[in-house]
Amino acid sequence: MDGKVANGLVVSPRIGSERFARRTCGSVRVSRRFREQDRLPVLVSAQLQDKTRNSNWHKTASLEVSCSYKNFPASVLESGGIHAPFDDALILKNKSQEIEPYLSGRCIYLVGMMGSGKTTVGKVLSQVLSYAFFDSDTLVEQDVDANSVAEIFNLYGEGFFRDKETEVLRKLSLMHRLVVSTGGGAVVRPINWKYMQKGISVWLDVPLEALARRIAAVGTGSRPLLHHDSGDAYTKTFMRLTSLMEERSEAYANANARVSLEDVAAKLGHRDVSNLTPTAIAIEALEQIEGFLKEENGDFAL
Repeated sequence: MDGKVANGLVVSPRIGSERFARRTCGSVRVSRRFREQDRLPVLVSAQLQDKTRNSNWHKTASLEVSCSYKNFPASVLESGGIHAPFDDALILKNKSQEIEPYLSGRCIYLVGMMGSGKTTVGKVLSQVLSYAFFDSDTLVEQDVDANSVAEIFNLYGEGFFRDKETEVLRKLSLMHRLVVSTGGGAVVRPINWKYMQKGISVWLDVPLEALARRIAAVGTGSRPLLHHDSGDAYTKTFMRLTSLMEERSEAYANANARVSLEDVAAKLGHRDVSNLTPTAIAIEALEQIEGFLKEENGDFAL
């Protein structure tokens, strides 16, 4: 069922023999797929509205509820496009609990092209792992008292920004239990990899067509490597992204783990990666991190 969560109601569901205490929390929109054998009983006071059946095996409905998992902050599922199915949220939580002891407090660095969702997915990961979250671009902006990366490029040039970016990554590498969203070009400097290798790096690999559509839809003004090109937004974005990927693909491949959104979409039966939720991507990230940890330390029992 689909649900849009609002303040004022308390939900106590049960899945199998496990109970999850819930309490009133902030706003979140959630959706849930279920099979007959793990139906989720939920007692709510809400107005339901049937939606169309979108597959041969489940039907959706909308309702107003309020909920958050015990020890699972609602902000993991909050606004900003994070629409997490109940079952995906549980999978994410369980997977994080499985691998967290083996992380040993190491930081997680998300790398990938601009617009690949590093910040959105990074916030999901940080909250479910009880890590702090930092965006390296934001830290550079704060350091030089600028409003945006584009402003820094305009005032001081790309080289200045890259130097500041490296200094930010150096400082972050001295810390533990962080999820860091890096800038799209952070991978081009070998010194940055020296710092990121103190943690675990994860490449969010998104098809360029999807990136171009996403960036063109919101505008290229905030993307300093894009907004000077001429032509329609999608075409100029796609062409520039193609060029950047040719320059950076080998550097991205240095990451300890790779999350291919195309592979995730195929696994979940989606034709378009834009249908993937940040939670689904975060689950795949944890699974890829788990694979890296197994290779690094030998196959650990889970």
